[in-house]
Amino acid sequence: MTAAPLTLARDESGEFLLPAEMLAERFGWPTETLRGMMRRGLVSSRVERGEGEDAGRWRLSVRCGNRRWQAIVETDGSVGQQRIEVIPAAPRNAG
Repeated sequence: MTAAPLTLARDESGEFLLPAEMLAERFGWPTETLRGMMRRGLVSSRVERGEGEDAGRWRLSVRCGNRRWQAIVETDGSVGQQRIEVIPAAPRNAG
């Protein structure tokens, strides 16, 4: 089964709109799990604008706990490459 192509909308100020349902699906969680993580401040995001040969593209990253979803978004809002990765925990200081 192939997933339908994903196209992201933008608001009036040009910010990407990432529906909680879509993100939860990417992480393999129920939407309420993601919403709970958002309420606890465990979700962060980053948008990077492409330069040079990547001009007109963006890289979106959303980190939830120890997982990160990254996507390359084309000029028309379509999502090309996307991936989920597990981020290792930072070592704790022994002092």
